[in-house]
Amino acid sequence: MDKLKMHSINKVDENIEKIGKLFPNCITERKNEKGEVEYAIDFDMLKQELSDVVVEGNEERYQFTWPDKKKSILLANAPIAKTLRPCREESVDFDNTENLYIEGDNLEVLKTLQETYLGKIDVIYIDPPYNTGKNLIYKNNYHQSAEDFMLLNEELDEDGNILVENTEANGRYHTDWLNMMYTRLKVAKNLLKDDGIIVVTIDDYEIENTLKLLNEIYGEDNNLGVVTVRNNPKGRMTQKKISQVHEYIIFFGKTPNSIIKKLPVAPEDKSHNYEKDADGSYYVKVNLRKQGVDSEAIKPDGTLRKRYFPIYYNPDTNEISATKKLPIEIYPIDNAGNKRIWRRDEKGVNELFKNGDLFCSCIKGEYQLHFKFRGGLDGEMPKSIWIDSKFSASEYGTSVLNEILGREVFSYPKALPAVMHTIKCCSNSKDALILDFFSGSATTAHAVMQLNAEDGGNRRFIMVQIPAKVDENTGNVQNKFATICEIGKERIRRAGAIIKEESPMTTANLDIGFRVLKLDSTNMKDVYYNPAEYELNLFDTLADNIKEDRTPEDLLFQVMLDLGVLLSSKIEESIIGGKKVFNVADGFLYACFDDNVTEDVITEIAKKNPYYFVMRDSSMANDSVATNFDQIFATYSPDTVRKVL
Repeated sequence: MDKLKMHSINKVDENIEKIGKLFPNCITERKNEKGEVEYAIDFDMLKQELSDVVVEGNEERYQFTWPDKKKSILLANAPIAKTLRPCREESVDFDNTENLYIEGDNLEVLKTLQETYLGKIDVIYIDPPYNTGKNLIYKNNYHQSAEDFMLLNEELDEDGNILVENTEANGRYHTDWLNMMYTRLKVAKNLLKDDGIIVVTIDDYEIENTLKLLNEIYGEDNNLGVVTVRNNPKGRMTQKKISQVHEYIIFFGKTPNSIIKKLPVAPEDKSHNYEKDADGSYYVKVNLRKQGVDSEAIKPDGTLRKRYFPIYYNPDTNEISATKKLPIEIYPIDNAGNKRIWRRDEKGVNELFKNGDLFCSCIKGEYQLHFKFRGGLDGEMPKSIWIDSKFSASEYGTSVLNEILGREVFSYPKALPAVMHTIKCCSNSKDALILDFFSGSATTAHAVMQLNAEDGGNRRFIMVQIPAKVDENTGNVQNKFATICEIGKERIRRAGAIIKEESPMTTANLDIGFRVLKLDSTNMKDVYYNPAEYELNLFDTLADNIKEDRTPEDLLFQVMLDLGVLLSSKIEESIIGGKKVFNVADGFLYACFDDNVTEDVITEIAKKNPYYFVMRDSSMANDSVATNFDQIFATYSPDTVRKVL
């Protein structure tokens, strides 16, 4: 139901709409005096449309811009004071898993991961919110509190995207979406390996802008192709437009070292026409005559090409030869009677026959030569159109998720086979690290586990999702999940259990766990970063610079982020001198955050020769410990890098 406007008509908006119908290229977007995005007229372009000569104006150049683009660039480079806090109770197999599930705004999360995962990600797969004429919940500034942020009026569109109201009146169509995507794509690039690939799924509305964004950030030369995938065979129920049955998958490499991988070919796949030889080997039957107009036998000067010659055949003995005269001569003539050439020269033909790879068949009274092509089983390059039914989002996306969770809780998740297929196009490494920072229902995590189950791989995933609220009612059922994160985590739990149950013998060592980490403000008190904001008489209460509600494990994960230690690293706890000590990555990092740490404790840790040792500055038992701290390490482990909080 529409609300009454309760004010007179805005003639400016009406006139802009009229001009836009006559000259769509003269409509642009700008910021008004209130900082709001609105439609406007490009008067320079309008002048040109109304003139029969070139109108003098700003120098023309190729560019791609929009309101606040410069601010987006600034925002992508700006630091933040955030950390990731572990949540054991929501994790699965926390101590052993190498997978991560991170809750929080994805731009902030990407920034916290920049040091630790710099150049470590093999594949980034994202299915960002499609621009359906509404604004996005993902904020592009850090001035809004987390509490206010989560109180936004969220809703989901038919593809499960997070939206808030964005009416035509405020003109927020492309600008806000571009600002949201630009910062995230720019920061994400830093995380990719040199040969890494980013994959973006998108629909018609923002395909052009997405390509322009990726061209600008990753470079046009690193465009690896666009796939059209039939994800919705029934089509969208639109009244005015052609019913859309497809979406796009865009592949971009970080550098020229990034290449699309061949997909394995199953010889039993009838679509590839593989046949089985007597010895059990596979081949494809190929006509020896070269096809196409570029292979015509007659040269421009009227002479015949080298590979135009008769091949002799004896139907009684089945003998074939390019040199020995036999009863029947076969020339490379096509069905229209045109002279062509052979795919092989005389020597090549004889070699094919010698190897048993050349044979002759009689089709409609005419003899045709074929050879057995035994290549291709090493794989084939992915095609630009995916029409297989397994890519249907309703059949292999929604139905799969509903079956796992027992009810409809999330609309139109990606088809599981489509994500698996995409990952295989980007990396043939069974140890690949895959990042999805628009995780949604966690289809990507499910795909990674399924791939590992099928080929014994050890791929790992990092899922990032903002804990946006979901509708209390989905379809005709009561939604028992409060946020999208709850849906994603539960899907991973159940999908992992199902995969193991289906193949218990081959999935015994399959990693179906994940560490849950939640984005939060830094563990350090504000005075640690902004002492100028506090009066001197407050410092007596701030002798400890750690926030009171933070645990030693919270501190450990912030230290891991600061020192570039993978957040999936193995963590062991031990007691030394009555104090809890963390051993991370098999001795790479030792940390102790307890109070009253004595010289004996520090000595025992130093004897273990860690690469890093970290403790709280306020944890030393007395001045003597502080005085002797460096000397202890100089004696037992001089190369250890020592840090204090």
